[in-house]
Amino acid sequence: MPSDPVTGHETTGQAPGSTSGSTDAWTGGVQTGVRAWVGEPPPPDPAAEGPDADPESVARKILLDQLTGRARTRKELSDKLASKQVPEEVAARLLDRFTDVGLIDDAAFARLWVGQRQSADGKGLARRALAQELRRKGVDDETARAALDEIDPASEEEAARVLVRRKLRSLARFDDTTATRRLVGMLARKGYSSGLAFSVVRDELAAAGRDQPAEPHSI
Repeated sequence: MPSDPVTGHETTGQAPGSTSGSTDAWTGGVQTGVRAWVGEPPPPDPAAEGPDADPESVARKILLDQLTGRARTRKELSDKLASKQVPEEVAARLLDRFTDVGLIDDAAFARLWVGQRQSADGKGLARRALAQELRRKGVDDETARAALDEIDPASEEEAARVLVRRKLRSLARFDDTTATRRLVGMLARKGYSSGLAFSVVRDELAAAGRDQPAEPHSI
């Protein structure tokens, strides 16, 4: 029986790492055998992994997933595709196609967004705050303006009044000057002008039986 030239021990014909006592000859390639001997994983098999995914199919799935549940602007979807490293030409082609069939519609998005965020049941936002949000969403100024022009001034004022009434409940322990400052500040953050904010706060404080606030410059 032949001996190992390194150890001087007799060899058994076993494959490296085998404990079965089999005398079957090693049938793997030299590189594969070395990898198995030192515990390294085998190299990837391109045939087993299959072809690379089609970028257009991947991008289409991303878009459909993003549009499930709520509308999104073209800018939002474009940013999402870019974050997934979809090639620019593929992204542009699909975004155009989705726009053509009406799945992407920034004007419809703007109207829906304004309706939901302006109402008293929503965030009660005024035009200025809504314009900023639409700009961050990637809606162009002309499209945003068309949606904002649909806001009824009376509805905007009523939303401000609802906000003040809700906030007043948590301000019972504050003096009228402090309450006024906080209420006007809240409406300002919601995008209301200082004139409208002060007028609404004054009326609502009076309706709640509290003293009317001082003029804005003295608050």
